[in-house]
Amino acid sequence: MDAPAELWLLVLASGVATYAWRGFGVLLSGRIATEGEFFRWVTCVAYAMIAGLTTRLIVLPTGTLAASVLADRLLACAVALLAYYACRRNLLAGVSAGAAVLIALSYARAAL
Repeated sequence: MDAPAELWLLVLASGVATYAWRGFGVLLSGRIATEGEFFRWVTCVAYAMIAGLTTRLIVLPTGTLAASVLADRLLACAVALLAYYACRRNLLAGVSAGAAVLIALSYARAAL
């Protein structure tokens, strides 16, 4: 087989694999009780993973965020939570406020 045919075969196999699982999920979705114990457990695990990853980003960041000071990250997180709740649980407002505070604090520290 030449290279273009192999690429098309790879794209086709990837599409079949992706849509087969989606189709399987659609077939099973009507038979699963979303109020059951299993889904409550899945929800708890998902929230725990998000909380753990968020905490890790704040306490032990990597990359560019690691150059910022812990106090700045904590303050930005607090402002983000305040903005989130003050704007009636608006995620965009919370994230924007937290990012703006972190950027402003970084510029203020660089100016010192």
